[in-house]
Amino acid sequence: MVTSKDSRKLKFIDLFCGIGGFRLAFDRVGAKCVFSCDWDKYSQATYEANFGEKPNGDIYSIGIANIPEHDILCAGFPCQPFSIAGVSKKLSLGRKHGFEDEKQGNLFFQIANILDYHKPSAFVLENVKHLKNHDKGRTFKIIHRTLTEALGYQVYQKIIDAQNVVPQHRERIYLIGFKPSRWFEFPDFPDTGPKLESILETNVNSKYTLTDHLWQYLRNYADKHKAAGNGFGYGLFTGADVARTLSARYYKDGSEILISQGKQRNPRRLTPRECARLMGFPPDFKIPVSDTQAYKQFGNSVVVPIVSALAQEVIASLNRPADYRGELVLRMQHASAGK
Repeated sequence: MVTSKDSRKLKFIDLFCGIGGFRLAFDRVGAKCVFSCDWDKYSQATYEANFGEKPNGDIYSIGIANIPEHDILCAGFPCQPFSIAGVSKKLSLGRKHGFEDEKQGNLFFQIANILDYHKPSAFVLENVKHLKNHDKGRTFKIIHRTLTEALGYQVYQKIIDAQNVVPQHRERIYLIGFKPSRWFEFPDFPDTGPKLESILETNVNSKYTLTDHLWQYLRNYADKHKAAGNGFGYGLFTGADVARTLSARYYKDGSEILISQGKQRNPRRLTPRECARLMGFPPDFKIPVSDTQAYKQFGNSVVVPIVSALAQEVIASLNRPADYRGELVLRMQHASAGK
């Protein structure tokens, strides 16, 4: 579909858009969003506050033919059916997970249907690292075969840890696809990244400090699991550290990322603004929802600087000649022969 080398004319769609991490990334490289969707009304409110448009609702309620033509499909499709925590929770509740999760697990196949109908030149998909190992690797094999053998895309894949651009250990798998095949290289990131002190606020409201009751509960819970040989427990950090992964459950007790306030005070949770910074959102990003919803939204989001770097490389690949890789090999051969 790409007919111009002008990246500003490339169009993308933002599926399961959440609060717009993909939107920010591709806007920055000059691409134009022509469609967005997300079923959650609170995420829709945050997206609308920042981008001036309300995303469409449930993807199943939208006719595929009604989705505008586009060059790039972006989707951070729901990860709960495939994450370690999500699978464990569903099993404990007797629920299905992975592709058997009818509500969320089959959303990948809706992506496949859209790719099949519209045939965009590229896609960028994001999910949890555990996607590769879910159901002993069978889930990922189905996804990969669908994208390559059934739909004809050349697929690049890589697990990227965001801790080199934000102070958070957050591993996610990215699948980048092109049709026809194109040369693509994942971007390089710094060897070392920032520490938590770079995102922490000063003069934080005391409401984010844990109560004595909650702090004691978390310590007792950690002690109980430590005695049983389990690794469950809270994570206590200072400004010199890199945090654990921010999850959508952070609103419950904040236990995975607690900020030390010294021996005289109980630790505190991150504020919503600190969570926004932890995910790489810009300072002017609006947070129009409650703290509870904000924690869920940032915990479910992509890390913006990671996706921004990927977006830049995707646009570069689409703007190169389709036979760029062959030309590059010839140039290298000629250069080597001339030495």
